[in-house]
Amino acid sequence: MFQSNKKYINFLIQSGVHTFLKETPNKLLENQQNQLKFKEKKDLKKLEEITAIEDLIPLISNHASEIKNSAKRMVLYDGNVNSNIMIIGEAPGQEEDEQGIPFVGRAGQLLNKMLSAINLNRKDIYITNVVPWRPPQNRTPTDQEILEFLPFLQRQIEIINPQILYILGTTAAKAILSTSLSLGKLRGKWYEYKTLRLESPIDVLVSYHPAFLLRSPNYKKEAWSDLQMLQKKLNEN
Repeated sequence: MFQSNKKYINFLIQSGVHTFLKETPNKLLENQQNQLKFKEKKDLKKLEEITAIEDLIPLISNHASEIKNSAKRMVLYDGNVNSNIMIIGEAPGQEEDEQGIPFVGRAGQLLNKMLSAINLNRKDIYITNVVPWRPPQNRTPTDQEILEFLPFLQRQIEIINPQILYILGTTAAKAILSTSLSLGKLRGKWYEYKTLRLESPIDVLVSYHPAFLLRSPNYKKEAWSDLQMLQKKLNEN
């Protein structure tokens, strides 16, 4: 009917056809989504420029990490960004992953009771974890994952700038104190946390993670002793 492919193509264009089927699907939508993602990432602030937690959230959310592929939600923090106490745990569990809030499972309920015992309310405290995504099968974060998210954790500490860091569990102690010592050897004494961006060092106290206490209730007496140390320091301040 048509003398050449050119005439046929012109006929199709005049008929309103502007996209031709190929053996592989067109990627128009995918390309648009990629451009949107690129724009979002381009608008993100650099870590050292961030001075508010709300600006840190999209930066962590856009951070490419394998651990988030198996998680449902990012779990960054709960509580008061103006608190003088910052609690740091390990990583989200299943319930935290579903709700997007740290320490909401059984371990979180125990933490609430522990804080209440020394007249503290979690809504008045800044609570976070070393890793903001739930590891597969609730496993312990690897050393690589700890190092990967450490800059984000350090920036949180610098932004909140609390008087006290209350560190719960071996993973958090390893991240903050850069040590491989056991919790039994670390607890019962105060340490200092420093970075170049902090005007003064922050007092650090290490204790057992509530999840560990649920599995090993015989350590609750030592955990109570740590809480009393925390209470004493708060009264001094």
